[in-house]
Amino acid sequence: MPSPARRHNAAESEPRAMPASMETEQAVLGAVLLNNDVFRRVSDILKEEHFHEDLHRHIWHVIAGLIEKGQAATPITCRPYLADVELAPGMNPGQYLVLLSRNACTPAYAVDHARIIFDLWLRRRLIGLCQDIEARAYEAKVEEPAGSLVVTLENELEGLRPSGASSAIGEFQTFDTAADKAVRRAQDSYKSRGKLVGLSTGIPRLDDAMGGLQPSDLIIVAGRPGMGKSALATNIGFAVSKHLYDQALVTGERTGVVAIFSLEMSEDQLANRIIAEQSGVPSWKVGRGWATEDEMLRYIDARRELSRLPLLIDPTGGLSISSLKMRARALHKKQKIAFLIVDYLQLLEGGGRKGDNRVQELTEITSGLKALAKELNVPLMALAQVSRKCEERDDKRPMLSDLRESGSIEQDADIVLFVYRDEYYLRHQKVPPEGSDARARYEREMRRVTGVAEVIIGKARHGPSGSVELGFQSNVMKFVNEPEPREPEPAGEEAEAERRERKKKVSLSKDALTLYGVLRSLSLTRSTVPTEEQRRADRALHKEARLVSVDDARSAFGRETMGPDSENEDKVKTRFSAMFKELRSAEKAFYTRSGNDWYVWLPEMVGN
Repeated sequence: MPSPARRHNAAESEPRAMPASMETEQAVLGAVLLNNDVFRRVSDILKEEHFHEDLHRHIWHVIAGLIEKGQAATPITCRPYLADVELAPGMNPGQYLVLLSRNACTPAYAVDHARIIFDLWLRRRLIGLCQDIEARAYEAKVEEPAGSLVVTLENELEGLRPSGASSAIGEFQTFDTAADKAVRRAQDSYKSRGKLVGLSTGIPRLDDAMGGLQPSDLIIVAGRPGMGKSALATNIGFAVSKHLYDQALVTGERTGVVAIFSLEMSEDQLANRIIAEQSGVPSWKVGRGWATEDEMLRYIDARRELSRLPLLIDPTGGLSISSLKMRARALHKKQKIAFLIVDYLQLLEGGGRKGDNRVQELTEITSGLKALAKELNVPLMALAQVSRKCEERDDKRPMLSDLRESGSIEQDADIVLFVYRDEYYLRHQKVPPEGSDARARYEREMRRVTGVAEVIIGKARHGPSGSVELGFQSNVMKFVNEPEPREPEPAGEEAEAERRERKKKVSLSKDALTLYGVLRSLSLTRSTVPTEEQRRADRALHKEARLVSVDDARSAFGRETMGPDSENEDKVKTRFSAMFKELRSAEKAFYTRSGNDWYVWLPEMVGN
């Protein structure tokens, strides 16, 4: 290891210029001065700071400024802007600009020369970065642990990663070229004859709604804690890895792996959950030693089967977005990633300093994930939390606005899925006393929602939004294609008489009765019938129901009951919500949802 003195001198010395830097820079500048069209071809690669010579940086700045203003950049037009520039003795700006023109490369080679200049700049930056990290490593400040240097290095290297300079230069494409790609994709879909194009989630209903997992898509799976976000992601990850394994058996070649970045759970916790899903043995029974011999055999068999699958887990916590991207690229280079899962998004760190604006940091994270999905050309699924405010509503189903620090998540995502289970909230309610009407309603509602999960498609760049009803086995945290069959509600005259009697006992307030009258009137004058898509999304919705927009109902109710206060939207919303809750409890009115729009309907008005 070099001595501190030797290290200090090396860190302070400016990285030396690479060979042929001066001549190459002159060649590109001269080519641009002779033919300004060259500027467009090299400006995607070169920026002012990439030139090593101060004089050349200044000349490039002048050229770029003139061209951006729509003026010609020639030795004559540039000369006035170089009057104060220091040159070699005996040479004026006009002579130097002529010299550049004489040393110009041909336009055909300008891009190659520009890449050389960029490459030399990148090498100088790397040398400087290494010297800086070395110097900081020697200083050993208490407030800067060694681990932070690793994060700094990763962030700096990610910032230096070439985007367009080392690859093909992005050119405008004709509409004919773009359309040809679109038609080829459409033909692939047509030839599939309704079969899935893309990776299957392993859940047919979800495949039908989403169209499968498409390359380069960023898929956000969001929900409150306890809804089953991680379970849905691991279910899908298992299904994809099983498909890849089966495909490899047929072709004899492995076509890719499923990679899970588990920032929340350790690798053994995640593996335990996946084994429980596939064996049907609850992980808590295994962990407490309560599993039977048969269950342990099933658990071990499932573990043996899963060990063959191309499913990889990175349990590193506290990853930055740059670290995650570097790890993903390294794995993709070795084994080719087919599907990538990040659990979960808000646990990632941005490249900024602690205390920076979290919304800006999350914007960097989501845009980084989307860029990674495009770069690797794989579907990337990232889990996300939603805020508590959805639990303050009567209908607790989350919406796009509920995404925590949401702006960039909604913007960058191609698909946003919300996982929602009524069962979770009902089980956390206080159980009404035995024998009461409230207890009967509670038990009836519990029978309806037990084992049922709803996946709401809040955003779909390639298709319609909506929702899908799935089955959910909470003991093993597993999603299945449809819920278990439930016992039918009691039928017959006695049961109907009991329901009518319960409804009679419900006492509605004056304003609730007013709201009911408003809804009846709107059902006759300003209502619509549900579409097939709406009925599929809400199976409780009667096919002859009369749907009234919640906005129309709220406005009419405000005008009817609140007079001057009807201009206060917050007061109207609060009062409307309270009165509708009364009607809903009495089973006289219900909500339904279509995309981001909400409707109400009255069972009494069905078919009218």
